[in-house]
Order: sequence, then structure tokens, then C-alpha cells
Amino acid sequence: MGDPVIVEAARTPIGKRGGWLAGIIAPNLLSIAQQEVLNRAGLPPECVDQLVGGCVTQAGQQASNVTRNAWLSAGIGYTPAATTVDCQCGSGAQANIFAQGLIATGGAKVAIGCGVEQMSQVPLGTAARGGGGYYKDADTWPWDDPPNGQFGAAQRIAEKRGITRSQLDQLGAESQKKAANAWDEGRFDMEIVPIPNAPQLDSDGVPTGEMLTVTKDQGLRETTIDSLSNLRPVIEGELHTAGTSSQISDGAAAVLWMDSDTAEQMSVKPRARISYHTMVGADPYYLLDGPVAATQKMLDQSEYSISDFDLFECNEAFASVLLSWAQVHDVPMEKVNVNGGAIALGHPVGCTGSRLITTILHELERQDKELGFVTMCQGGALGIAIVIERI
Repeated sequence: MGDPVIVEAARTPIGKRGGWLAGIIAPNLLSIAQQEVLNRAGLPPECVDQLVGGCVTQAGQQASNVTRNAWLSAGIGYTPAATTVDCQCGSGAQANIFAQGLIATGGAKVAIGCGVEQMSQVPLGTAARGGGGYYKDADTWPWDDPPNGQFGAAQRIAEKRGITRSQLDQLGAESQKKAANAWDEGRFDMEIVPIPNAPQLDSDGVPTGEMLTVTKDQGLRETTIDSLSNLRPVIEGELHTAGTSSQISDGAAAVLWMDSDTAEQMSVKPRARISYHTMVGADPYYLLDGPVAATQKMLDQSEYSISDFDLFECNEAFASVLLSWAQVHDVPMEKVNVNGGAIALGHPVGCTGSRLITTILHELERQDKELGFVTMCQGGALGIAIVIERI
């Protein structure tokens, strides 16, 4: 049996819908992240045994095992096996849990956990509304039905916890402020792989012929409490606006795993391990409150307490999701999403779980801290929780 350790982690910048990365197809975008972690570790591609990738909308260019297609698109060998998983927004996180498990049980010595979503070209819901019919209609699935969808669930969470519009706006403003500060201070420099020659598209999605080197997340924007308070709710009469919801985005991230003995033999330094993980089912009526349940299971099953953690990453799918979780578990907000979250950076859904692992690892190292906690809500009323421990 193996001892799985994280040795590298990297992510692309995150592009806005129709923005800087919209002209790169998903396999090529994911391939950039997969290759980068190997390049940083100085390892040859043939040493990789398996890859596990997260992708939510497995249709079109993201169908037919996009994780494998990403690897093959690089032309660096064909021997590593690959699997693509979908557990909605937690897919990139669960991909890393599976990669860890492959090493722990002897199925691999070197593995990559990763994730991608090209939401500009493959919108959410594309696969569900393809051939065979769409089963989530208002009569049979009232908790996540169009047109309210996840905004309706975010509203129900806010009502349940007594969260106000002003609290949501405050979180939206803080996310943008923290992300801008992180970029100003170069905090993301170590985790980002620049993307050269990204083809740019016009407003109709047609290539302009311009190529851009993308080095920074595109979703950051000047934000104040006043500007947020003047935004209209996405659903009339409710609370969330575009400024307190995650952005539709394009991006990819990858984490390189090794058995600790193999890492030692290949002179690669272990940086962290996952010391606890779980995924839970949550109440479908609230749909997105999974972080509350997943964190509670972690507290019940492990010896950790909230006060043990130096840093937290809770995905900002909607502001009420984070505020609900923090309220229930009395999480110190000064330790949460210290470099901003999905409201500012974006949320390429299949990528985000791997992105959060990448971000918290680099921030733990930057601050010379030891223990981090990652949690996410997921479509289908799921929640995930991961403890990252530096070595």
C-alpha cells in the first residue's frame, strides 16, 4: 500500500464567459495544467500511471473522457490511464480524492488529480438537455428547476439563516477586494501557469486573429458596497445579484500526486497530504447547504476542531452558501478565502475543486502555516470536505 503525497499543484488563470480563454477548447486547456505540474516537478510524462479529472458538463468537446483527451492532445505519450468524474461542482476535488486513493491502494505510484470547465463553449445544462430528455423539470424536481435553479436554493438558505442583502453585498465586496490585493501582492504568481497565444474571439464567438498571453484572472472588477447595493437581484424580489454570485468561467487546474517512497527515489519533495476527506448528501430543498453537513461530518469523524485550521477555502458559489456555513460552524472569517473566492475569481465548475486545493496549498506555504480546510457545495445537494496538511 502506498503513502500518497502532493508534490505539485498549478492552475490556469480563470477567464470570464466569452473572455480571454473562450477560444481554447477544454482538452487543450486542461492539458496545459497537466503538463505544468510535471514540468515543475521535473518528471517525464511516462512516469504517470493514472489521471483523474473533474468535469461537470460532459458534452461536445468535454465528452468522451476529456481527461484522457487532454493528455493525448499534448502528444507526450499514451500509457497513462485516465478517468473523468462528475459530482457537479465538487468534481475537481473528488478527482483528487480518487487520485489519492489510487496511490494508497497500490493502483498507481504517480497520479494527477485535475479538473476543467470551458463554460463559454459548453454551457451548464448542455448535457442534461441533450438526447434522451431532461428529467429535472418543475413537476418532478422542484428544488432545482428552471428558471429559478440554484438562485432559488441560495435564497432559501439566506431565509433559513436570516442572512440579509447587506451581508451578501458585504461578502461580494470583500471577495473582490481580497482578490485584487492578492494579485497586487503577487500571491497567485506561484500557482498560475501563463497561457501564451490564447486566440481571442469577437462578440459573436468568431476568432479575431489576435493572440493574447493570459497571466491573470479576468473576473476582478472595481466593486464597492454602493455599486453592489444598486444591482438588481437576478430573480425579482430575492437577494442575490451578479455581484454576490459566482461567475461563469473557463479554467483548469491540476495536482500531482506521488507515493512518498517513489518521490524520495525520484528526488521530488513532498509538500502536503490529505489527512481527511468526505462527501455527504444534504437536504435537496436547500440544495447548496452541503458545506454545513460535510463540515459537521468532519468534526464528528475526526479529531479536528474549527480552531485547528489556519486557513479555509469555502467556494463562493453564492454569498449565502459561505455565510450559512460560517454562521453554523462559527468559522473565523479572517481565515476564509483570504485571496478572494469565486465571486471575484470565477467558478469553472469542474476545475474549482482542484483550484481550491492548489490555492490553499500555496497560501499555506506563503504564510508558513500547517493546516487547511476546503469545502464546497455541489449540484444534486452534495457537500465535500477536505483537510490539507503540509508536510
